[in-house]
Amino acid sequence: MKKIGLSIVTLLFMSSLYAQILTPVKWSYAAKKTGKNEATVYFKATIEPDWHIYSLNVGDGGPIKTSFTFAPSKQFTLVGKVMEPTPVKKFEKAFNMNVTYFENAVIFQQKIKLNANQATVKGKLEYMTCNDQKCLPPEELDFSIAVK
Repeated sequence: MKKIGLSIVTLLFMSSLYAQILTPVKWSYAAKKTGKNEATVYFKATIEPDWHIYSLNVGDGGPIKTSFTFAPSKQFTLVGKVMEPTPVKKFEKAFNMNVTYFENAVIFQQKIKLNANQATVKGKLEYMTCNDQKCLPPEELDFSIAVK
């Protein structure tokens, strides 16, 4: 009887491990003044081995691309678009197309013009994470980055 009870507890413990939510990407944020009225905001994704996130430029019919939406503010003005380093380009069977993505880590950058001595850059980022076996549902995160 004790063995049956122990087996049930072990089975429940093991099934709870499978039910945990996967979070293979961790985001961090920073900002640096680059001039009296200029700054750059940084978005760093640290990606676990065997996983990847998609670049800002993915064709129609493919995975969800990484995107950034900035809340309007009188404290700053966006200068240009979000920039990214050169991504990996590869054919993915799941989408039947070439896609561009990042592995391990990537830093996206957005230049801003400051309209005040200090600013808080707020908004949302959306991204999708995949590995060779599966894709996780797209995630949307709020961000708030102080520029001093």
